[in-house]
Amino acid sequence: MTSAAEPLRQRLADVLTEGDWMHAGPWRTAVAAEPRELFLGPAIFRQDGAPDSIAWTPVHRARVSDEEWLSLAYENTTWVTQIDGVLAEDASGPLEGSPTSSSTLPGLVVQMIERAETGPGDRVLEIGTGTGYSTALLCNVLGDHNVTSVEVDQAAAERARKALAEAGHVPRLITGDGLFGAPDGAPYDRLIAACSVRYIPYTWLRQIKPGGTILVTLAGWSFGHGLVRLTVDEEGGASGRFLPGYTSFMIARPHDHPPRGTIEFMPGELRPCAIDPALLDDWSGRFVAQLAAPSAERLGLGDKQILHDVATGSQARTRPSEDGGWVVEQHGPLRLWDAVEDAVTVWQAAGSPHVSEFGLTITAHTQRVWLGAPDGPSWNLPV
Repeated sequence: MTSAAEPLRQRLADVLTEGDWMHAGPWRTAVAAEPRELFLGPAIFRQDGAPDSIAWTPVHRARVSDEEWLSLAYENTTWVTQIDGVLAEDASGPLEGSPTSSSTLPGLVVQMIERAETGPGDRVLEIGTGTGYSTALLCNVLGDHNVTSVEVDQAAAERARKALAEAGHVPRLITGDGLFGAPDGAPYDRLIAACSVRYIPYTWLRQIKPGGTILVTLAGWSFGHGLVRLTVDEEGGASGRFLPGYTSFMIARPHDHPPRGTIEFMPGELRPCAIDPALLDDWSGRFVAQLAAPSAERLGLGDKQILHDVATGSQARTRPSEDGGWVVEQHGPLRLWDAVEDAVTVWQAAGSPHVSEFGLTITAHTQRVWLGAPDGPSWNLPV
């Protein structure tokens, strides 16, 4: 099977280089060498059926041919390996739910590594081991002794440990909450997060050398995402800009919204909308809205946006009006839509730019996302 995989690894390396996911060099060599088929484990999930299907069907390694398994492994595709804590190999049939672990598409994995400006000699802290494939790429170039990886899920961590050992790698692997990092191995040159967070844990800042890099996706409960590259300073703060593209990761479990039951919609104050509610479906538009209402979940789409504030129960609901515009109904102590409109209006006045026109500055007391320049319009993260 190894000999059959070698040309597929080479082809994947070619695809990622030609597709501008990565550049020629040590990371290309790593992609061409590391056996991704091992890291898919005994099974993966595949979402089949109608486009709106929410069922995940397990594909077991033992039930498909070597050729089919290798073909799956060397697609530039994300393969989900766990749904709501259930590993694919433990699923007896299709499941409905949300992915909680995956083998991220190889192009994004190596792009993240390159965007963190990772190179030989660096000591790297990886948050989110997942299947271990990204960890293997890091080990290939940096050496096992320079790689520390933290995974919160015990079953996923053990699965990754076995795959890494089979691939010949023994990095430092920790099972625990990655938001605490790995302080006893600090300081590190780079921190690369394979999960998203609502704000940057201060524990991470204390574990990266001054001048070192943190690469992480900022996210929230309105499904806004932005990949930011931060440089840590001498005072224990950090600053940097969001990067081009459309990167998203599963949110870190401690940063996910709390469990909730059925939401009861309450009557409220009605007024015309000043913005098109569908702007919240735009990648950058919903990022801006999330900055303005950071504790609100977004539940709607298009004309019918729904915001529900987890902390206060405040609500905002939009709908088309008879005159061809839109109206919003707001209930509770927070006027969620007022805050969203103000932020989106500022963004529109700047030309409705992509998230890459934003930056983030972290001090001992605040984490502030700004538009255009550090002294531009800004919003505090919910630290």
